[in-house]
Amino acid sequence: MKKVVLSFLIGGCLSLALTAQAQDTAMPAGYTERVADEEPDQTVLFRRASDWVENHFSYSPKKLISTDAAKGELRAEGTVKVKTTTTSGQLQERPVQFEFVFHTLASGYDYSVGQLRIAPDPKKPDETVPFEEFVAQLAAERTNARTHNDRRVTAQASSLTSEIAMSFRSYMNSRPAAGAVE
Repeated sequence: MKKVVLSFLIGGCLSLALTAQAQDTAMPAGYTERVADEEPDQTVLFRRASDWVENHFSYSPKKLISTDAAKGELRAEGTVKVKTTTTSGQLQERPVQFEFVFHTLASGYDYSVGQLRIAPDPKKPDETVPFEEFVAQLAAERTNARTHNDRRVTAQASSLTSEIAMSFRSYMNSRPAAGAVE
């Protein structure tokens, strides 16, 4: 009986350890949401999203990639910064470009913050690589066991994309009541 209980305890501990290890793997940073609206007015939704990008999008330098009012589509690019740690413990900022995409739907709208690209060399912010590729490079560095830059950068990027999405969603939720002048 003791051997059976002991084997269950050991098996349980091993499965917990494997679960914890699986959570260490990096997930791609980004955010996507589909928002249902009971009475969607696609023109109003598109105007609100355009207004947010033009007047409340504080992630500069920014660039409007495309806008199509007829299709209800909007794409913009912005920039945020993440910090890595050097072997000496100094923080180094790196610019990360992201893409904001908005679509109106018959039942509301959807939006995403993603397509992250990072500048491996902060002195050359125009030379970027896909975010996942950069994180893989960080994970392969021999100093990563000490700096944990792969997890640090992934956590920062996830937090920033969520923050951008919350800012947009908050703005969209604060739209005037029906019949009010915009």
